[in-house]
Amino acid sequence: MSGKPRESLIKTPKQLVVVLVLAFVAPIIVIVLFAQLATSGRTYDEDARSPEAVAKRIKPVAEANMGTAGPAGKVLKTGEEVYKSTCMACHGAGVANAPKFGDKKAWAMHLMHGTEHVYENALKGKGAMPPKGGNLTLSDAEVKAAVDYMLGAVK
Repeated sequence: MSGKPRESLIKTPKQLVVVLVLAFVAPIIVIVLFAQLATSGRTYDEDARSPEAVAKRIKPVAEANMGTAGPAGKVLKTGEEVYKSTCMACHGAGVANAPKFGDKKAWAMHLMHGTEHVYENALKGKGAMPPKGGNLTLSDAEVKAAVDYMLGAVK
């Protein structure tokens, strides 16, 4: 090693002040220039910024359609058709204590509360029977027609 002591690059107080000012000012200038670069120079098409264009860009790729309760113009099924397609599975054989079709004694317990009560049970479900007999595509009128069909067999 050489025996020479190292000399500082800053020799005067004026040089020290210049170095300190540059140490603070230079990074600030660089940050301002980067901020200006990031925020300028981009031009946007005004049509692309319209609410309709934004909604079109961010809309989902697919949409789920859960069906409707009864679109206008739908041909309603008769009570017999609903019974045969939905209700007969349980009420034909008496599954899970469902009153059998045509069994006056079994239906009498339900009818003592009135027909409206039977409609409500059919629409909302009761016990093991799900709402609308498990066929949620049926309209309320179709379910009531099926109840009327089944009750007609016991009157």
